[in-house]
Amino acid sequence: MAVTIDDVKYIANLARLNFEEKELAGFTIQFNDILSFFEKLNELDTENVEPLSHPIPNQNVFRDDILNSSVSQEEAFKNAPDRSYEFFKVPKVINQ
Repeated sequence: MAVTIDDVKYIANLARLNFEEKELAGFTIQFNDILSFFEKLNELDTENVEPLSHPIPNQNVFRDDILNSSVSQEEAFKNAPDRSYEFFKVPKVINQ
């Protein structure tokens, strides 16, 4: 399937881009070059190749949830300069 200059104009219109005729001709050549690379894929023998949903065969990639001890509230506030109940108290940084 070859790309025509009308196809490039249509794509440019969809993208809300304006090009001169010389640029449109250049893009037409570039699009056709890109499509020729994809045509190479048609040369591959994929008769006995199973389709993949993912390139790497992963089993369950999730880890088990393991309950670990965490820092106590008092330990977390140990180096805090100021606190209000269970919250860190910081100076106001946004002026109104």
